[in-house]
Amino acid sequence: MIISVDIISQPFSGQFLEKIYNISSPWNSTEWTWIKFVNDDFTEWCGEFRGLARDVVLSKKYNLILLLTSDYLYKLDITNGELIEYISQPQYRSISVTPLGDFIVADDYHIYTIETSLDEDKPLYAPIEMDNIRFHNWSNNKLLITCEEFLNWDKHVELELDCETMKVCVKRKI
Repeated sequence: MIISVDIISQPFSGQFLEKIYNISSPWNSTEWTWIKFVNDDFTEWCGEFRGLARDVVLSKKYNLILLLTSDYLYKLDITNGELIEYISQPQYRSISVTPLGDFIVADDYHIYTIETSLDEDKPLYAPIEMDNIRFHNWSNNKLLITCEEFLNWDKHVELELDCETMKVCVKRKI
């Protein structure tokens, strides 16, 4: 079972056992992302994925790994690293996993949860209309989120997502 995932730079040849996750498409970019996987027996291996890396997260609650690149959103099985599902050309820009193990994603304008299928995201209510949403760090079960107020790009806003209530609130406007 995989216990850790990290985005790394291209490894030296032979440094890791490697697996290429290439999805054939005329829309693929020439960019690649490398992910180092660590198994529960502390063996390490590397996966190579299409697109520029945005983020990778692991949920023990769902036994899944989500990897977001510029080309795809990948869903992998935590037990063996097999590709379960993917979405090409995803609209998402940020991804995170709550301390409780739930997946959170955002495009430029909305925040969603993903539970079972990648195609079935559920929007979360936000108190303002947002643009350029970015996830930052978790602190005390709250995710710091920054964005601009929609159609008012001079107003930078800090939001918090409480993972226990799944509610988004305005922390402060800058």
